[in-house]
Amino acid sequence: MLELLLCATFTILPDYLYRRYVQGKRFGREITLYSVWFELRFGIVACLMLTVSLITMIFYFHPSTTSATLYYRTVPIVSEVIGRVAEVHVDVSASVKQGDVLFRLDSAKQDASLLTAKRKIAEVDAAMLAAQADVMKADGQLQEAKGSLQQAQDELDTKTELQKRNPGIVPQRDIEKLGVAVAGRQGALDSATASKQSATTRLSALLPAEKASAEAALAEAQVDLDKTFIRAGVDGRVEQFGLRPGDIVNPMIRSAGVLIPEGAGRRALLAGFGQIEAQVMKVGMVAEATCISKPWTIIPMVVTNVQDYIAAGQFRGGEQLVEAQQVARPGTILVFMEPIYKGGLEGVTPGSSCVANAYTSNHDVIEAKATGALKRFVLHAVDATGIVHAMLLRIQALVLPIKTLVLSGH
Repeated sequence: MLELLLCATFTILPDYLYRRYVQGKRFGREITLYSVWFELRFGIVACLMLTVSLITMIFYFHPSTTSATLYYRTVPIVSEVIGRVAEVHVDVSASVKQGDVLFRLDSAKQDASLLTAKRKIAEVDAAMLAAQADVMKADGQLQEAKGSLQQAQDELDTKTELQKRNPGIVPQRDIEKLGVAVAGRQGALDSATASKQSATTRLSALLPAEKASAEAALAEAQVDLDKTFIRAGVDGRVEQFGLRPGDIVNPMIRSAGVLIPEGAGRRALLAGFGQIEAQVMKVGMVAEATCISKPWTIIPMVVTNVQDYIAAGQFRGGEQLVEAQQVARPGTILVFMEPIYKGGLEGVTPGSSCVANAYTSNHDVIEAKATGALKRFVLHAVDATGIVHAMLLRIQALVLPIKTLVLSGH
């Protein structure tokens, strides 16, 4: 309507003034209800053509959308193991900090595993004390074997020397017995040496390895026990948390609740603009928005990102070919808009539906010396028509509460 009135000022009004003051025609006489089209046909046709052109230019260079929402990401509260809820530490709705325990699962099995791992470490420690005693015992046996061997060897050497000096003084049978005794005690010495080496190896290598395995089992049992305590991963707020003691939690079926991170939905507005505006939407464009949850307020914004892909065209690989007619509705260009001023989205509820406008600015091109006069005039006209969309947005912000509360029929 605004565009029609504006265009009529430059088309129908001059045509009427020409008919009235140049040709002398007046309403009610030459110009009647039935002759308006014939008398003002040039102005009416020019008005319609100019109106359509103006509306097209405004909607193309200053796009608008009602598909704008403050999206936010929620964090599912999921346990890593299946179990029965033993304790719940938060209410249905509550603020939580990172690391706070939300609920605890029954941990009887994990407690038993942890106790078993602790007992295993104590058992290995006791075995290490016993191994130290075995090393000392083996060392004593080794010293005893060395002494017995040395005694038998000395006696053999003595009788062998006597036999050399006075043949026949020592019976040959005794020398042979002493040789056998020396060989036996050498075997006993080797056995004692092996026993000490075995005890030392058990103390220095085997038992430490067993203790390390027991400590690893203890750490694993502690991790399993910690998994029964489900904690908040980030600062935020738990909403609609209806979990109660006795419930069965299964991470494969459903989550126990949702955690909304702090500040979620208060940074950027995501808006979907028509595909035809893909060449117009640029990062850095000035934008405005008004949201249902904060009526009668215009929020100055700026375009910070324009997604290069349209979500409607995505598909998952499978056993069926893609059928183009399955895309019932054309997708939109997803645009990220952030408030220009700090705290611009304060008071706007995350998830709120909004109406957004983006405005094309050709200031740099207009100020460039290489730009011709005609092009400057056209670009000035393009930028100036943005005020029409700005007025429409303010009208929408003004009537939005009335439309929602009175005219919606609720």
